[in-house]
Amino acid sequence: MRSLEFKGRDIVSIEDFSREEINYILNISKSMEQLASQGSNMLKGKILATLFFEPSTRTRLSFEAAMLKLGGAAIGFAEAEVTSVRKGENLADTIRAVENYADVIALRHPLDGAAKLAAEFSKVPILNAGSGSEEHPTQALMDLYTIQKEKGRIDGLKIALVGDLRYGRTVHSLAYALSLYNIELYLISPESLKMRKEVIHSVEKKISVFEGTNLEDVIPQVDVLYVTRIQKERFPDAAEYAKVKGTYKVDLKLLKNAKTDMIILHPLPRVDEISAEVDSAPQARYFQQVRNGLVVRMALLALVLGAVK
Repeated sequence: MRSLEFKGRDIVSIEDFSREEINYILNISKSMEQLASQGSNMLKGKILATLFFEPSTRTRLSFEAAMLKLGGAAIGFAEAEVTSVRKGENLADTIRAVENYADVIALRHPLDGAAKLAAEFSKVPILNAGSGSEEHPTQALMDLYTIQKEKGRIDGLKIALVGDLRYGRTVHSLAYALSLYNIELYLISPESLKMRKEVIHSVEKKISVFEGTNLEDVIPQVDVLYVTRIQKERFPDAAEYAKVKGTYKVDLKLLKNAKTDMIILHPLPRVDEISAEVDSAPQARYFQQVRNGLVVRMALLALVLGAVK
């Protein structure tokens, strides 16, 4: 595959990338597997700033671990309360200050549009680590990498996204990315948490999309089951959250009707939507998914900083 230009590039939305570019990222991610174990000095002297205005475990730590694995360093914060935001500083000023200390910035923010705004002001690449309920492009890339690694392909699969499709930014990015491949997409959610109209309008032009509320109806057909939690923190009304809490539960009883080679993914954290008994089931791949996030973010850091062509 020919070399593509990624140096200095922001990663704000998965929609900014072509299928060729995504496949290139996935190939570079595969080449990072060995470096994830043995380490590298590829990014020695480079600094990553992780600006996380919202709670995170896996995303923040995997970005930092990815930078360290490649010989770079990481600085940043894990909550806005310890920053000058508490004094009233706006996001644009924070970005313009931090770019003086770092070569690349990974940003997570509770407000829609935050990553796009940061990219407009920053002189260094911005990697969107979750922007409001909009998108989470690096998560989508690790999801695609996991699917390809576990199933050997993406084209030709039947993939179901289940749970909170309205507020879940991971499923928005993943749906956009999957629409570049020849797949059948099943969207299963409560009526009040259906996929956003703008996402539906975009993806249904390219691939076959089925919307429904009953997981049992589609479980025998799908090759990939992507489960998300109902996100309490995104609901403006606690009563509305109570109505849909616990709508779906993936357990061993449900899996009796699933394909034996189906894989189950989850962006994590989970609450009660996947029973702990499923962790030892042959279909479970959500913890392998976490490992894959490391190599994908290693690839992205190496690409935007020009260490890999």
